[in-house]
Amino acid sequence: MNKRTSMSNPLDIFTEEIIHAILDHLNDEPLAKKAFSLCCKSFYFVESRHRKSLKPLRPEFLHRALHRYPSISHLDLTLCPRISDATLTSLSSTWHSTLLSINLSRSRDFTGIGLLRLSTACSSLVQIDLSNATELTDSAAKAIAQAKNLEKLWLARCKLITDIGIGCIAVGCRKLRLLCLRWCLRVTDLSVGLVAVKCKELRSLDLSCLPITEKCLPPILQLQHLEDLVLEGCLGIDDDALVNLKHSCSSLKMLNLSKCQNVSHVGLSSLTNGAENLEQLVLSYGPSVTTDLGKCLLNYSRLKSIRLDGCLVTCSGTKAIGSWCASLRELSLSKCSGVTDECVSFLVQAHRKLLKLDITCCRKITSASIDCITKSCQSLTSLRMESCSLVSKDAFLLIGQRCQFLEELDVTDNEIDDEGLMSISRCSKLCSLKLGICLNITDEGLILVGSGCKKLKELDLYRSLGVTDVGIAKIALGCPDLEMINIAYNSKITDSSLISLSVCLRLKILELRGCSCVSTVGLSAIARACRQLEVLDIKKCCNINDSGMLALGQFCHNLRQINLSYCAVTDVGLLSLANTNRLQNMTILHLTGLSPNGLAAALLACGGLTKVKLHTSLKPLLPQYIFEYMEGRGCVFHWRDKAFQGEIDPKGWQLHVGRSPEGCSS
Repeated sequence: MNKRTSMSNPLDIFTEEIIHAILDHLNDEPLAKKAFSLCCKSFYFVESRHRKSLKPLRPEFLHRALHRYPSISHLDLTLCPRISDATLTSLSSTWHSTLLSINLSRSRDFTGIGLLRLSTACSSLVQIDLSNATELTDSAAKAIAQAKNLEKLWLARCKLITDIGIGCIAVGCRKLRLLCLRWCLRVTDLSVGLVAVKCKELRSLDLSCLPITEKCLPPILQLQHLEDLVLEGCLGIDDDALVNLKHSCSSLKMLNLSKCQNVSHVGLSSLTNGAENLEQLVLSYGPSVTTDLGKCLLNYSRLKSIRLDGCLVTCSGTKAIGSWCASLRELSLSKCSGVTDECVSFLVQAHRKLLKLDITCCRKITSASIDCITKSCQSLTSLRMESCSLVSKDAFLLIGQRCQFLEELDVTDNEIDDEGLMSISRCSKLCSLKLGICLNITDEGLILVGSGCKKLKELDLYRSLGVTDVGIAKIALGCPDLEMINIAYNSKITDSSLISLSVCLRLKILELRGCSCVSTVGLSAIARACRQLEVLDIKKCCNINDSGMLALGQFCHNLRQINLSYCAVTDVGLLSLANTNRLQNMTILHLTGLSPNGLAAALLACGGLTKVKLHTSLKPLLPQYIFEYMEGRGCVFHWRDKAFQGEIDPKGWQLHVGRSPEGCSS
């Protein structure tokens, strides 16, 4: 081998097609893609041209990306709370021929001027999300109307846009397939009707909480391709108006009438008349489930899902649902008053192909319901039954014995014990298991779950006081794909549990609130190993100090949210969190070792913060320019006036802190 060959880059043997194939496999791993691009100049060059999606952490990073990535088609700016018109102009100029979608749902500061440049320059733009842009006016809507190829538009909570602006969009954006006007309180029948007349391609229309009446419904129901119609909280629509409808929408697949308190089975029957393709119906917190309601949906053979959360349910109504031609796949009765064993029995025996069932807070049902559910619906993939207080512990044996396809199980605040967990451990497909406030379970049952449920990704053990380090260790060993665990308010959990969990390299959410025996030692072990950690709650973990924060700052660069209340963290530790780069949400109440200067420095250093929760007593202690600067870059302060449980320095800073009452949310 000659000298020139031996010195050449061995990675140059890869063709551009091979590099593209490798990058395609790294689409869900942004850090891996970054590491890949830094291997050599050729990889860096190819990766910059291969990338199609971009989600910058801060606005200042966006300007750098404009030069590096020339082919961006999907731009997500939800981590950039401040986006100016000048920024929109720059990105429109760079990606004018490639940009297909842009998400500005958490951004502010731009106006109709920037949107006009975006709409006119990017002729291929098909998707814009402007949700929560509460300051946008009709001039912005007029600018959006210039995006002639737009297919999907979200304007949720754009409360200043009126019929004039929506009318412009209706005329200009004829290719719209999805339009969300949720909480656009100045939009009325006039512009909604015009949208239906002009935008014939609409598939999905969300009109939640709008001051509309039945007047806009005829043109909507004449849309030939409409599949999803959301009328949640539209109190201006009532039975009297719906009875007179002469049109039907045969293409409709999903109808949401939740919180429509003036609509009963009479109006529902009229609205769904002719909708033979209806698959999903949401009636949460709406009409009573009576015989008449059941009868009006009798012949909808394609109906697969119905949500009745919060409704009054009668036994005769459930019998009527049991006689439907349809075979339901999803049924939600969460917080329904009136649900009894008899009701459940009728429903599950009639709909044996149920895949998802929610009976949360149905407090009248007993073990008889669980027996009937598990016997009739053995293909269940999701069962949610939080706070079913009359179900005895023996009933939980039936779940594992008969429903082994379960992927999600919520038995929070129930009488389940270790024998029940032993049975549930047979559910090898289980991904999410919620056992919060289950006071009868111990390590013995948790060990069996760890052995049998290898695919577990979410585990909630909130206030399950019989669990110790032993059970957590077995979960960590048996469930390497664990992404979320909640072990809050358990004084038996120590650093040993955290050291065990450090082998779960995909851990993203860790809830340790009130675990008084964990310390910096355990948190440091988590920080070093679990580098995908995004959410951390260590409130009332009084033995966690600056060393733990230093470890987080050094290793956990994905950390987005942290609660530090009642920890032993000082200025040094708080400031070190700035190294995580992605921190957005921070709660820092009740820190004895923190000074006003330290807090101010940390706020300035954590450049990506969008939400900070502080006590009102701290407001006069910080310089005014801090608030102006933070709010100027998009951060929102949430102030809490709950009394401190400790003395306050005459100068205003806290001297001593006790523990806050249970149940407080700070």
